[in-house]
Amino acid sequence: VSVYVKVFANSPFLVCMDLARSQEELIDPKYLWIGPDGKKLEGRRYVNLTETGKLMVMGFKESMSGAYTCTLSHKIIETTTQEEREMFEAYQFMVYAYREADHAYQAFVRFTTRECELAANSLFFEELKKILNNIISDLTCHIIDSSCKCHSVKLPKQGLLHELFVSFQVNPFAPGWEEVCHQVPYDCEAATNMKVREARDRIGEFFHKQTYALKHRFQTVPIIHYMDNSFSVIRIDSCRPGFGKNDITHKNCASCCVVCGPGTFSPNNEVTCQTCTRPRVKMYGARSC
Repeated sequence: VSVYVKVFANSPFLVCMDLARSQEELIDPKYLWIGPDGKKLEGRRYVNLTETGKLMVMGFKESMSGAYTCTLSHKIIETTTQEEREMFEAYQFMVYAYREADHAYQAFVRFTTRECELAANSLFFEELKKILNNIISDLTCHIIDSSCKCHSVKLPKQGLLHELFVSFQVNPFAPGWEEVCHQVPYDCEAATNMKVREARDRIGEFFHKQTYALKHRFQTVPIIHYMDNSFSVIRIDSCRPGFGKNDITHKNCASCCVVCGPGTFSPNNEVTCQTCTRPRVKMYGARSC
């Protein structure tokens, strides 16, 4: 059974029996839990073990990932002879630490311009970036990986138009973003994701207002102006170092950033764990081989 536990959270209770056994009478049941390191879990300060064999791992960390095995022993007493037999059954849980993916947004927008060689095009692009950064700066988000290319476009039943194709990423890791995580260290991704979502919405509203301004405020349309309904955005996910997505291995947590398993690593904010060429890494959550 695979179980996924959010980093720093408590695991659900792992039950040392299957459904059928839970419906039956057990005589003198005993439970032995073994952790990923091959040692007994009883007495460890980070575990909660109940007298009925349920296990909770508290304050889950990457290093706690791995196989948790429980051996259930109980007696069977023959009704006629009163003979006692001891039975043993083993249950294994693969427990993985996970984090929420970090979100960023890739945006695309187009503007009409008079000609592609116009000197004002590059000045306009630089000014646009400043405006967008100002809109979202209080959210510790910023604009990165921006580009602007001019193309000639022939539309059906119309002449040739010159358009600026602008793309940029709305990123939640502007200088100072760590302070957000100091305030909510156990759910940093939720806090940064909420902020970058707000940044995306503000920028979307900014471009929506351009359409209104062009129709109602300008007597003469500017040389460079926003193309109605051209703003679009897609979400980009990334994972913290030591984590990655794998919708085959972890299909029950396909959208999660799951801890990199032994023999794999993730040194940066990519979305997948890489395989070590010489898999000497035996630990979970490796950032290098």
